[in-house]
Amino acid sequence: MKHHIVLKLTLLIIALQACTPKKPKMNCENAGPQTPRDIDSYSGTNKTLFAQALPISDMNLCNIHFHKNAEHKAKDFPIYAGDGDKGYNSGYQCTMSKHLSEAELAPTKEKICHSKLNSLLPGDTIEVHWVLSSCDVKPAPTLGACSSASCINPQLRVETQVFTLVNDTKALNFNQIQRASDLPQNTGTPVEFLGSTTGPSFSDTVCSPLQVTWSVRPKCAKLDINSVGKWCKDNIFDEGQAHGVRKLVIKPELLSKIKK
Repeated sequence: MKHHIVLKLTLLIIALQACTPKKPKMNCENAGPQTPRDIDSYSGTNKTLFAQALPISDMNLCNIHFHKNAEHKAKDFPIYAGDGDKGYNSGYQCTMSKHLSEAELAPTKEKICHSKLNSLLPGDTIEVHWVLSSCDVKPAPTLGACSSASCINPQLRVETQVFTLVNDTKALNFNQIQRASDLPQNTGTPVEFLGSTTGPSFSDTVCSPLQVTWSVRPKCAKLDINSVGKWCKDNIFDEGQAHGVRKLVIKPELLSKIKK
């Protein structure tokens, strides 16, 4: 009887640990396909296969967060931002960010999504991730919200849109894009591929073991920076600033092959 109780408690602890917002890591020699990538390059030789996640309509939104600069690269966001500290000035910028009007680039009245490491300015590029889970979960802080004690191995999908921030209230309002189904419809056919979770804690030697279906729109859209600032002050995900980016994965053995 005691053994049975101990076993139950052990399984419960394992399940709860799986739900914490920690980012598990693994040696890249044994890893499945990684992310981010150049979505205009379809090649990849990673042999790990897993089922593509269900469509948006059959999954539950569990988290929204964004990165300063695009983690992915595409024809519409090809400008390298450099090697920044902790990933905050790395990544890629939209071509349109270099062709904005003086009004769109006008300084904001207050600091936007400000932290000790960074803040957002008009003209900046951000990549937003709408994370969806096959588990019966509710939106909440961190990727730990995407699983539960009764669903510790969910299918994960990340719907992705890259934006250029402008000081223009007529541009898209971030607070009106709080569901994956609300994403802009004029930013191209999403490129879908198998990959992993992202962020600056991963590299070509330390990889993410999580399996994610990615859907990345290939064109940038303008987004009102003031609406992003308002969202940073009040959202159920406890997101108050931009995340850093993981450097682009270019090794073929760490990338899946994209179906044309």
